[in-house]
Amino acid sequence: MARSVNRSARTGRFVSKATASRWPSKTTREAVGSGTSNKRTVTRSAATGRFVPKGRGDSDPGGTIRQRV
Repeated sequence: MARSVNRSARTGRFVSKATASRWPSKTTREAVGSGTSNKRTVTRSAATGRFVPKGRGDSDPGGTIRQRV
């Protein structure tokens, strides 16, 4: 079963719930563990959580996060 974790879009490190609530536009919540296939790399906006093109991730690495889904 997958669990949810918070991650900094800037560093890629895991952060606490308090940090994620303090900086919602610079963190993202993601599922980890069994139940996730981790086969494909996607880019998401840290502010909205929506998928964005790879080029946007290249141009704004502090505001986006890449993850495998």
